[in-house]
Amino acid sequence: MATAATGGGNRVSDEGTQVALVMDAQGATPEPDRRTIPTPGAGQVLVKVAASSVNYHDMVNLAGLIWGEWPRVPMSDGAGEVVAVGPDVTDFSVGDRVMGAFHPDWQDGPPTPQAKAELPGDSGDGWLQQYRVAPVTGLVATPVHLTDLEAATLPCAGVTAWNALLEAEIGAGDVIVTQGTGGVSLFAVQFARALGADVILTSSSDEKLKIGSRLGATHLINYRSTPDWENEVKRITDGRGADLVVDLGGPETLAQSVRATRMGGTVAVIGVLTGFDHAPVPVADVMLNNIRIIGITVGSVLSFVELCELITTAQIRPHISHVFDWTDLTEAVRVLQAGEHVGKIALRIT
Repeated sequence: MATAATGGGNRVSDEGTQVALVMDAQGATPEPDRRTIPTPGAGQVLVKVAASSVNYHDMVNLAGLIWGEWPRVPMSDGAGEVVAVGPDVTDFSVGDRVMGAFHPDWQDGPPTPQAKAELPGDSGDGWLQQYRVAPVTGLVATPVHLTDLEAATLPCAGVTAWNALLEAEIGAGDVIVTQGTGGVSLFAVQFARALGADVILTSSSDEKLKIGSRLGATHLINYRSTPDWENEVKRITDGRGADLVVDLGGPETLAQSVRATRMGGTVAVIGVLTGFDHAPVPVADVMLNNIRIIGITVGSVLSFVELCELITTAQIRPHISHVFDWTDLTEAVRVLQAGEHVGKIALRIT
């Protein structure tokens, strides 16, 4: 869509309308809908959206498993350029590149129901549209060295991985285990290595493990050929165990994650790739080894800002295996569901 400069330095479409992909009902396929481009109010900016990325959360939402008001625009992640600012906005200017926070009201500190209530794509319209109004308090400046496609992969998966490392206070000399080669796991590899930690990466694919190695993983375990991978973790760490296990499997991996963790270590429960059932947890191991099990659902806006500082300092670039046009959302979701991706799947919005 063409853009033109308007009064006040704004750069908004001269047509006055935009296209959004809209779910008309729970589980409905998003369809194009032409809408009026909104005007930012006090404390808001208008973002010309350039990219989004696909998360498991979005897949669940698109399947109709998340309740909410309809119609609405899906997708929790987005990045683009500020093209108009509301009254008295000083945090961002026209031309700034920004990313939207997963929970824009979770500014800092521990999570609360109020802080997590707002979630683009769930509680209201998300980022699968050409323009989106957003509060400045829920936006983070895009690191200069990243493209918009790369930036759009950070709000959910990137902040989730970062928050797990923060909760476990990971630093130089520590050892983490992270499961699989999806977005969260490969971000955990990159961020942990930037902090000076060693990383044990598990996967069922030797080819995907090679990619993890190129991103910095120091030890690789194929859990198909080594099903008792927790014992291999103990061997690698001279019997000590990992300081942090990033558990993305859920019920079928949690017990092994506990056994792979050192005394006083942390298991960060992030994914439920093996289902939502109850997990058999070795309670005695948890108690006697003082292991902390913590659930992670992304993180605060401040943690996002701090992550971007690390990304800038270490010049980290997200690994994106697939890029789709936003109109190919169905195929992008299929690739995610089939596990054909490595790292992230991005959507180009034009």
